[in-house]
Order: sequence, then structure tokens, then C-alpha cells
Amino acid sequence: MSAAKDTNGVLAVLIVGAGFSGVAMAIRCQQQGIGPISVIEKGPGIGGTWRENTYPGAACDVPSHLYSLSFAPKADWSRLYAKQLEIEDYLRGVAEQYGLMPLIRFGTTLRRAVWDEAGALWRAETDRGEILARAIVSGAGGLHHPSMPDIPGRTDFAGASFHTAAWDHSADLKGRRVGIVGTGASAIQVVPELAGHAGHLTVFQRTPPWIMPKNDRAIPEERKARYARFPVLRLLERWRLFWRLEFPALVGFTRVSKVTAQAEGMAKHNLRKAVPDKVLREKLTPQYRFGCKRVLLSDEYYPALQRDDVTLETGSIARIVPDGVEMADGTKHGLDALVFATGFDVLGGSLRTEVVGREGRRLAEAWADGMQAFQGITVAGFPNYFILLGPNTGIGHNSIIAMIEIQVDHVIGCLKALAEGRQAIEVSEPAQVRFVERIRNRMKESIWQAGGCRSWYLDNQGRNTTLWPDSVLAYRRSARRARMSDYRLR
Repeated sequence: MSAAKDTNGVLAVLIVGAGFSGVAMAIRCQQQGIGPISVIEKGPGIGGTWRENTYPGAACDVPSHLYSLSFAPKADWSRLYAKQLEIEDYLRGVAEQYGLMPLIRFGTTLRRAVWDEAGALWRAETDRGEILARAIVSGAGGLHHPSMPDIPGRTDFAGASFHTAAWDHSADLKGRRVGIVGTGASAIQVVPELAGHAGHLTVFQRTPPWIMPKNDRAIPEERKARYARFPVLRLLERWRLFWRLEFPALVGFTRVSKVTAQAEGMAKHNLRKAVPDKVLREKLTPQYRFGCKRVLLSDEYYPALQRDDVTLETGSIARIVPDGVEMADGTKHGLDALVFATGFDVLGGSLRTEVVGREGRRLAEAWADGMQAFQGITVAGFPNYFILLGPNTGIGHNSIIAMIEIQVDHVIGCLKALAEGRQAIEVSEPAQVRFVERIRNRMKESIWQAGGCRSWYLDNQGRNTTLWPDSVLAYRRSARRARMSDYRLR
């Protein structure tokens, strides 16, 4: 298969993004004989989230042998939880192994995609010209557009100031007074790296996270050798990890249940053991239910906060001034550098590219009342357009790679229907409505709605349009096979 267009100058499939989703989609298209295809990537290389997020301490919180494509195993992961660079290298190696590099156009950003009803194709406008394709698969993901807090004076700060997702490696933080805003997944990895490196580190916490032990360690060489020599052992380890993480979802992790209370007890025990000081421990104890926000894994965060050169600030920030941060109570923290570990703009990122479907309808209009898609993949009114890791397909308990592979299988089923002579495939409105209503009904009793917190999982209307409210197995049963009865074909 090649990136070359067919005789009409039209691609069979245009894939957007060269992270896990885009790479998996391209490989499966090749394996199924679907082509010609091309991948466009706005960055200069393979990796997606794992190429862009290079902050100190960046690592995965899913075990390495599970956080990989099922058809591209790696026997020699260096640690139980791989760090950023190793994951980026893995994904680049997979792309090279399957011959994807000639298919990828790096440094190419999709600006607009318009459905041409007469030609039954998409006109994709990029910063390097127009691309015509029968189908578009968006693997752009949502974790690459930084969300910056709306704090007065944020742009007035005179020192180095940046988001963790756009880490300024030229900034010399050694011996400096550094502030970090946020205590989410990125922060608990960055804080231990900066503690002891900065002259003084101030952590500005709005809401404490639930934290469980990570128990990360290097994988012994003899175990790597066994996995390489006996692939079945590596496969068994992958399955062991999958079921260990899947079990909580099967017994009620996604709802407020007995499992919630048991998990809270374990997390509080971990906190008591790690933080002897009662005052600090109280500041670090969440007041919402376990799982309402993303549960974090770390062995180093609590010890870092107890260093003499680290301050945990739990007051409200009033404003940022050129030389620091002023609190609502009038106190001031003088700073030389300010780091924002404040997450990503998931909804806004999804709509940065203008997508115009049938009868001129824009995706932004279709999602004006909140993001929604059938199986999180297809949207009524947008023929031959597919989204990987779309609405309500994120998970907080297992490997997101498993969800990606399920979605790729679904898209392949739709693309095969097109290859059999159909011009267009589009999810029916009734099928999408049934799916969305089922999700919303499940969400009413979910931990994210009933757990007493406000998280980035929720949209402006307080609805969770981000996560899947069940197990990976349930999603596999629901979404892996594309049923043509749910689609309109022509």
C-alpha cells in the first residue's frame, strides 16, 4: 500500500494524527487491503501525546505490557510503567516496522474538512494544500491543547511561564523559586522532579486528588529475556494486567458502591502511612468520592510535599503579578518561574478543526448541546467520517489502547462496506439517539455525576461527555462490530 492517490486523485482514507490511534488505524487498513491511504500529522514526528508531553517525570500510569498495541508486543519494556520517551520510541518503531513512514505527511495541519455530496468525498483543507478522500478517520485525540486557567494577571508574570504540555526546556529552574498550579496527573509527576532541583517549590492546590501507590520499578533483565524467548509468558502477563484493572469496573467502580468505600479506605491508609503530619494530611484528603476525579498513582508525590523546600498552598489565588502570586487572604508568594499543570481543553480541542457535513451542517453545531456520537465514533449528518477516542470513549480504570483497537475494528467494518461499492455510510439518527440516551441514563448514577466533584470530564452543562460508563468488555460487545442496521448506506 502506498500514500499515492488513485487514478482520480482521491484517497480511500485520510487519517489525521500519528499517535496510537492513527498508527493503529493505518496498520489495520494496510492489513485489510484498504487503500490508498495517507496520514497527516501536525507535528514533526510519530507519537501524538507521547511526543508532545515532554515535561520532567512524564510517564504512563498503565502498566507497560498493557499500554501497547496487541499486534505489536514489546518484550523488553524497561519499567513496569514506561516513561514518555520509551513510549514515543516504541510507537515510532511500530510505524517503521509496518512501513508507515512513507505514508505520513509530517508538519501538515488539517484546517477544514468539507463533505462534497455530489462527489461523495471529503475535501480536506490543510496548510499544505487540499486533499481529497472518500473517508476521513480522525485520530487527533484530545490531550494536546493546553487548558490555561482564567486567573487575573496571568499574562503579566515577568519570569518563565509555561504549561506542562509545552514545557520550556530552555528555562533554567535550578535554584529558582518555582510555582506549579494544579495537582492533577501531570503535576504529581512533575512535583517530585522539581523538588530539590528548584530552590523552593510552591504547589498551588485547589482540590486534592485521590492517590494510590504506583509500585513502579525496573523490570529485571532475566524477565525481559523470558518474555522474548517465550512470547506466551508476555501474553499471559498482558492478560493478567488487563483483568486486574478490568475487575473494578465489573464490580461497580464506575458507580458509588461498596467498592468506592473500600477504595477510599485503601487510599486513606496510603496517605496516613506516607504523611505523618496531621495538618498536611488533612489538606491532602479529598472531600469527594473516590473515582469522581481521575485516580492518580504515585510513590513520590507525598514524600516530595514534605520536603523543607516545598510548600503546599491550599488558599485561593487572587491574581498573578509580575514577580509572583497573590492569594485571596493577602499573602504573596514570590516566584521566578510559574508552571501550569492545568490539563487540556478536550471539548475545545475537538472543535478546532472545522468539519462541515451534509447540507452544510457543522460539527460545532451538531455538538452545540454537548459532544455526542454513535459508539463515540460516528455522527449523524457526517458521512464517511470517523472519530477515534471520540465522545464517551475515555476510561479511567484500564488501558485506553484497548478502546482504540475496538474502535479501529468498528471503522474497518464501515470502510469495508465502502470498498464493496457504496458511496457513503452514515449512522442513522435513531441509532445515535438510542446510544446517547443509553449513555446519559447510565451517567445519572455514575461516580462522575454523583461523586461530589467537578472535573474536566464534565462539559459546561455538567454532563460527562468524555468517559465510557462501563467496562472495556461492555464496550467491546457494544462497538467492535459495525452493524449495518445502524447505518444508512448508499
